[in-house]
Amino acid sequence: MTTRSPATVTWAGANARRLARQRLHPEAAATASPFTEPGDAVAAMLGAHAQVLSAAELSVGLRGDGLTRTDVRTALWTDRTLVKTFGPRGTVHLLPAADLPLWTGALSAVPTGPNPFPKNARMTPDQVEAVVAAVGEALTGAELTIDELSDEVVARTGPWAGDLVMPGFQAMWPRWRQVLHRAGHRGALAYAPNRGRKAAYTNPGCTPLPGAGALRALVERYLYAYGPATPAHAARWLAAPKRWAAEQFAALAASGAIEEVTFGEDGPAWVVAGDTDFPDAPVRGVRLLPYFDAFAIASGPRERLFPGAARERALGGGQAGNFPVLLVDGVVAGVWHQRRSGRRIAVTVEPLKPLSGARLRDLEEQVERVAAIMEGTAELTVGSVAVGPHA
Repeated sequence: MTTRSPATVTWAGANARRLARQRLHPEAAATASPFTEPGDAVAAMLGAHAQVLSAAELSVGLRGDGLTRTDVRTALWTDRTLVKTFGPRGTVHLLPAADLPLWTGALSAVPTGPNPFPKNARMTPDQVEAVVAAVGEALTGAELTIDELSDEVVARTGPWAGDLVMPGFQAMWPRWRQVLHRAGHRGALAYAPNRGRKAAYTNPGCTPLPGAGALRALVERYLYAYGPATPAHAARWLAAPKRWAAEQFAALAASGAIEEVTFGEDGPAWVVAGDTDFPDAPVRGVRLLPYFDAFAIASGPRERLFPGAARERALGGGQAGNFPVLLVDGVVAGVWHQRRSGRRIAVTVEPLKPLSGARLRDLEEQVERVAAIMEGTAELTVGSVAVGPHA
């Protein structure tokens, strides 16, 4: 019997392919056209983290051809080709509306970890189901603020759902709020346009796909975007148990859907079966990525994307995304910050090492691109960033 050794993939090749597939590679235009629709850009990065909506708008624009924050807002609130809801790790994301059945089917099938709440705040499985059903019913054909939704949930389930037992921002929240993100994962809840300064929610009318098939498809999409990857990488991206992730990878490998490769010095990792073509040339050039950009969060191993001093400077307590980052030749080489006043956007970039004249010119072009996406006028300062990590 003849056996074949797994293909060997270098970090440089993997990083270059990830950047190219998201149209962040400076030379990606030679092999693929930039995205012209916000939904296509969001699909390529597997969701745009939208805890800070302006950062999500920039993440999308950086991967597009002439896309601006207005294009993203139009896709989200007018065309409804994007949905703002709870995505990987239970955090707020923009997701393509066309992919919402897949996302909700997969995310609702991801097991949760240990309950982090005090015993007196927890909910039984039956109570969780009752709340998710109540949320879906209350939001069908309606757009409600969190207070209005809370009143509806309590009225439909019982006073226990309204017990103020959940630690919130400077206040205690009602018990049912601990499953708000789970209602999003079940397809019962998504964000609606703000009502004044208050967030509002609606029912997106989504029917989740069956969990097993949706999970398989999502893992394959993850590997296409960020492979080679290990079960531990996928588990961190999803905030899922590592053993469970390993079981998912093993089942996919046994079915022939994914295949093992040797990922440089990091050992075995996986890609979609047959997807073993990687660029020979490493990435060159400068890029700016905003808070919580998907590339910075999902790419692994993290120590290679954040090498040396970048780990200390650009990872907030070991967590990626808390700082906007400067990429030089495809790896994190500094942090940056923007402050807006009207149309003026003051951009401060702190490189970890001095930039050459050519790199400074590249940086100036990147700052101008940021300004165009955010529909403003930028002023660049190269110096220390005094702003700490985002919470």
